[in-house]
Amino acid sequence: MTQTALILGIGNVLWADEGFGVRCVEHLADRLAYGDDVTVLDGGTQGLYLLPFLEEADVLVVFDAVDYGLPPGTVKVVEGDAVPRFMGARKMSLHQTGFQDVIATAQLMGYCPEALLLVGCQPEELEDYGGGLRAIVAARILEAVQIARDWLAARGFRAIDGPTVSDTLADASIRHAAYEDGRPSEDDACRTGDPRFFPVAG
Repeated sequence: MTQTALILGIGNVLWADEGFGVRCVEHLADRLAYGDDVTVLDGGTQGLYLLPFLEEADVLVVFDAVDYGLPPGTVKVVEGDAVPRFMGARKMSLHQTGFQDVIATAQLMGYCPEALLLVGCQPEELEDYGGGLRAIVAARILEAVQIARDWLAARGFRAIDGPTVSDTLADASIRHAAYEDGRPSEDDACRTGDPRFFPVAG
């Protein structure tokens, strides 16, 4: 029986480095093509809605921004049973709690992928609403994608150069280049809250 793999990026692109996982999947899909036995998915913050995808996969690769307590931009790889623990410790946002629940539910129901890989990057900034990836984090996307490519190849899932054609990726309007090019400056679009409700000094 042919095995299947799921390459999943999770996170929220609206909160600066929170979008690392989604941008990794986007980068991979722009440059690599797999066969029908591999699904490339922008999971965003969908939580339990991702369960059907896990049910169909034998192998799972997850890209995410993870607070390992390491210097910003550090890439750390976690495999197997350690994946849920790392996604649940030092939670940065609700999506991490949600994905930990996804894995736990899949395990409980008996269809969690047999092989798990988490490629995580330590964020630098998470409080910039509307901001993009910081340079130190964005610079690790290539490394993260190569780690996943090599890990999958060792398990028989080999990519060729060329884009992935899929309806499971983000809309073109929020892809990395479009998002960065179209985002207003901090002066034009306050990203720390509604200025009408800021306290008045003095």
